[in-house]
Amino acid sequence: MLDFITWTANPNLFDGFVTIRWYGLMFVIGFWIGYRIMYSFFKHEGAPEAWLDTLLIYVVVATIVGARLGHVFFYQWDYYSANPMEILKIWHGGLASHGGTIGIIIAIIIFSRLVSKRSPLWTFDRLVIPIALVGALIRMGNLFNHEIYGHATNLPWGFRFIENIDQWMAGAQPIFSAPSHPTQIYEALAYLALFGLLMWMYWKKNAEARPGLIFGVFLTWLFSARFVIEYVKNDQVEFEKDMILNMGQQLSIPFIIAGIILIIYAMSRPKLEMKFPNKFCDSKK
Repeated sequence: MLDFITWTANPNLFDGFVTIRWYGLMFVIGFWIGYRIMYSFFKHEGAPEAWLDTLLIYVVVATIVGARLGHVFFYQWDYYSANPMEILKIWHGGLASHGGTIGIIIAIIIFSRLVSKRSPLWTFDRLVIPIALVGALIRMGNLFNHEIYGHATNLPWGFRFIENIDQWMAGAQPIFSAPSHPTQIYEALAYLALFGLLMWMYWKKNAEARPGLIFGVFLTWLFSARFVIEYVKNDQVEFEKDMILNMGQQLSIPFIIAGIILIIYAMSRPKLEMKFPNKFCDSKK
């Protein structure tokens, strides 16, 4: 008899005068570690430290707003167009990573124009490294929430998730899914591997000297992994049921193509000569 994993983790880490959810904690940890990683990049290259806090604000706002609007427009426009106030209730769930990516791209273009005065590729090549780690942590948050899991499977690492998670947290008996692919873990591992690769490219291979290369590898790897994993992931909304490629896969294709173009662009241009003063620049230019 196969020994499947019965997953009974509580989405709440702490219940008291304030509720702390694992999902929210993963966001906070991810952004804090990401800030420290960007701090090391900026100091290594002599960029102004003053840019860091501004960049953090841009990224946090863009991630939340973009991910929320991505879910609204890509997955449940019929519902939210009829109930517009529900768009603000992000605590009810409904965030789309593709929307978050679009939001961050727009935010970095604005940041580059108004703050850094550098090519957006300069920021993208550094920012996407911690974003890969944040993506892995967010998927672990999805695991704790018993959401975004996959089709039924006979594989021994199949997870039995609680389907009535809100009712179970309120005291009801759990209703378990059939053993299913833990696609949250699949994605988390793919993103962790990407994070390791990008850190190696930056620190060991000086890939930042080829503008667009790190960003291109990020887009190609992350969305290719997403495209493949979607084959064993449950559809997020009903209209995807009869689609040859679901919405997540369709939205991934443009990012994969953009990543390949960036890699070709970066490798076809001369490598930049860069200096690494290992201290922050006093100037904001």
